[in-house]
Amino acid sequence: MFRFLFDSDTWQEIYGGIRKNKTRTIITIIGVLWGIFLLVVLLGAARGMENNFKNLFGDFATNSVFMWGQRTEKPFKGFQKGRTIRLTTKDIDVLKREFKDIKYLAPRSQTNGTIINGFKSGDFNVSGDFPVLDKVQKKDLIYGRFINDNDILNKSKVMVIEEEMYKQLFDKDEYPIGSYLILNNINYKVVGVYKSGNIDIDGETAYIPFSTFQQVYNRGNRISWMMVTGKEGIDIEQLELDMKLTLKNLHKVDPEDNRAFGSANLAVQIGKITGFLTGMQFLTWFVGIATLIAGVFAIGNILLITVKERTKEIGIRRALGATPIEIRLQVVLESIFLTTIAGMLGIIFGGAVLYLMDAALGSGPDPTLLNPTVNIPIILLAFLILVILGTLIGMIPAYVATLVKPIEALREE
Repeated sequence: MFRFLFDSDTWQEIYGGIRKNKTRTIITIIGVLWGIFLLVVLLGAARGMENNFKNLFGDFATNSVFMWGQRTEKPFKGFQKGRTIRLTTKDIDVLKREFKDIKYLAPRSQTNGTIINGFKSGDFNVSGDFPVLDKVQKKDLIYGRFINDNDILNKSKVMVIEEEMYKQLFDKDEYPIGSYLILNNINYKVVGVYKSGNIDIDGETAYIPFSTFQQVYNRGNRISWMMVTGKEGIDIEQLELDMKLTLKNLHKVDPEDNRAFGSANLAVQIGKITGFLTGMQFLTWFVGIATLIAGVFAIGNILLITVKERTKEIGIRRALGATPIEIRLQVVLESIFLTTIAGMLGIIFGGAVLYLMDAALGSGPDPTLLNPTVNIPIILLAFLILVILGTLIGMIPAYVATLVKPIEALREE
């Protein structure tokens, strides 16, 4: 068998058979090539979308939920409907104590203010925060640092500003760390400058210590809203419902009142997107493999026609002593050869298209596809599936070829 595989006459006969039917062979190769090409391109595009999605939400702890107080819609225990609910630091303490599945809990207070640096000024968001915010929503610092525990403890007059704020309030290339900015007639020392992520819920915001904010703006124990991040593997939707029920009990709100507390569950929104990406990958595999199978069946049909056309040739070879296994191997080898060539070309063309897609859609400040690639093991798996299918489909015309009897073949011709 191995002598037959490496016999030059075998491959010359395969080449001669392919050359006699150039048009048919080219069409067959294109059919198989298109299947693996489509698989590579679609999988690469799906990976590019996934990478872009991860890049967009890279600054967030994705299993997070945002919660704030609103107005009640139902009367309860002597309270009229329409009562404004305000979250407090006491609520934060209770939630931390009651829910062990909470990984991070960041109470936040926010307002607007005019920030002045000499003759330059601007109106920006001002947020009072704890250092834990940097874990929930990671800040990409250009200069300096974020708020720390000492700032909270000492109620320090320090500030962390956004990059565009820095450009608006400072001269070009001016080093901002250690400079003082005026906010509501109070001097704040700049300790950090950060760059906004692709998705930033705060926008151009100046961060100051939570304790400083509460004192300066006379907020007492009231907060604007809070960000909660659950531990890995927990059901963040159920945690959200349980926390709301606890808050309703603390603020004497009807358990059936669905408007007293507002929330936005980031994990749910991300889950919808990841579900779409998973479905797209499944669809890609389904379409790609279905196209591969269709192309491989085309090869089988072509080889069946070829066997029919070469009936005399096969009969002569049988008369000269060729064994059935040699006839069978030649047909199977021809099928494997065609699928291998088609598969290699499909992978090459698919890789070239992904390169062009990355150049066209993966650059710039707002990319659509980020690094659209396909893992090498997946490529090898698809190629292996293609060769196996080519081998199996080649066995059908190979079996038909072994049924040819020399005398009947010569008489037919």
